Amino acid sequence: MPNLELKIPPPLVAILVGSAMWGVSLMAPGVEAPAALRTAVVVALVLIGAGFELSGILAFRRAKTTVNPLRPDTSSRLVSSGVYRLTRNPMYVGLVFMLLAWATYLSSVWALLGLPVFVLYLTRFQIKPEERALTTRFGSDYLDYQARVRRWL
Repeated sequence: MPNLELKIPPPLVAILVGSAMWGVSLMAPGVEAPAALRTAVVVALVLIGAGFELSGILAFRRAKTTVNPLRPDTSSRLVSSGVYRLTRNPMYVGLVFMLLAWATYLSSVWALLGLPVFVLYLTRFQIKPEERALTTRFGSDYLDYQARVRRWL
């Protein structure tokens, strides 16, 4: 299935997975939780997710390198500072937090199944191809970075 590699933008993958999560939530009973607690958790998760995403985007902008996930081969600089010291993929981590917020909003334990689907898909069809491209582009610098920093968290 290499034809799916670097073809679907990760935010679109998140939207598709989120839509499936919503569909699953309609078919299964929800979890009862006080609305105020659920809202607070959703807001916290969205803020954490947005923080990861914005930190990653801003680091790329400051380094004047591409944020286009479909063209990692056009990266002009290896960014390993800021949020990139915690995770090699902060924008994707941010999307996971957004999907977790969505599952919480839906009050559905079954909707949580979307998270591993998203992580597995992104790892196989987005992250691994990106890693190959970045290894080709930056060589041992990228390999050293991979050894120091986790793919996810």
